[in-house]
Amino acid sequence: MSAHVIADDAEALAVAAALADEFRAGARARDAERRLPREELDRLSASGLLAVTVPAEHGGADVSALTLAEIFRLLASADGSLAQIPQSHFVYVNVIRRQGTEQQRKFFFAELLAGRRFGNAQSEAGTKHVQDIRTRLEPQPDGSYLLTGVKHYSTGALFADWIPVLARAEDDNLHVAYVPRQATGLTVIDDWDGMGQRTTASGTVRLDGVEVPADRVLPHHLTFQGPQLHGALAQLLHAAIDAGIAAGALAEAAEFVRNKSRPWFESGVDTAAEDPLLIQRFGELALRVRASEALLREAARAVDAARTDLTDDTAAEASIAVAAAKVQAAQTAVEVASALFEVSGTRAALNSLNLHRHWRDARTHTLHDPARWKIQHIGRYVLNGTRPPRHGLL
Repeated sequence: MSAHVIADDAEALAVAAALADEFRAGARARDAERRLPREELDRLSASGLLAVTVPAEHGGADVSALTLAEIFRLLASADGSLAQIPQSHFVYVNVIRRQGTEQQRKFFFAELLAGRRFGNAQSEAGTKHVQDIRTRLEPQPDGSYLLTGVKHYSTGALFADWIPVLARAEDDNLHVAYVPRQATGLTVIDDWDGMGQRTTASGTVRLDGVEVPADRVLPHHLTFQGPQLHGALAQLLHAAIDAGIAAGALAEAAEFVRNKSRPWFESGVDTAAEDPLLIQRFGELALRVRASEALLREAARAVDAARTDLTDDTAAEASIAVAAAKVQAAQTAVEVASALFEVSGTRAALNSLNLHRHWRDARTHTLHDPARWKIQHIGRYVLNGTRPPRHGLL
């Protein structure tokens, strides 16, 4: 596999905007037919976008968090499923940046620059809670490991070259094992049947005694022993996806009202786009979207600032800023995607138009982690100066 190598932030944004326009054209049909976006992901890999956070000393563009968030917002404005697939890719690139040895970085960054994709085998079903990870790495006499467990919601795994697996080692600490997609004993099952984000293939990964060399295992638990931005970056990308879904829904609503909706007979105007009550509602929705995008940019800048001077205080500021952006974007995505029908009228509810994909994507994605706990941490920080916890979800 070969891929273009993006030079800088400006090129990354230009490539993302062009791909978003390309992906938007087929989003409705892909969702309706549940047609998995293999060709689109190959285009994403070939474009070089999946390697834009590779450090400059390893040949990458090392783009800012601000740029990365905008890349995800642009992609999500076109297709809320497609944008979700590489989210975990960048999260696990970040693990290598922080915890990888020099040799591991050299190997995996070269893989990324060649267009390779990371998947995700993190969450488990039927456990006590989301942090109750039971997948095990069992040490072998030669220093390697055997990996055993079952993972769910494994977004990106079906399309991956490498699948990062969150597991506990003999000391019960969390590690990440980077496993080739075709490894013996690893099975990816396309059994995702969510009402939204239909084409993410976020199904099941089974690991039955998968052999993992020692140099493919990273000590993820060390990430949380000091100031960290692991959770802030991961959540920033989730916020960007929500902001993008909201923007996409608003744009499609406006197009529908301009071209297909009829004015209400009492309005006295010739077109729906001239109806003062619809104009008012679009203004309200646009304010929500703009606020989400502004908070997203503010949060990304806070992450960038903390990267240059990482302390407990700067990490806390970044996490709180991201939490605020995520709450706002999640609420806005659901509201705008629902209001699309309110402003567009009865015809918009036709299943054949598939306008409901925006709401289904928003409602599904915003279930990823509860906004109510983010609000709790924001309140504690503002009122009592309590820094948010280091558990990777803030």
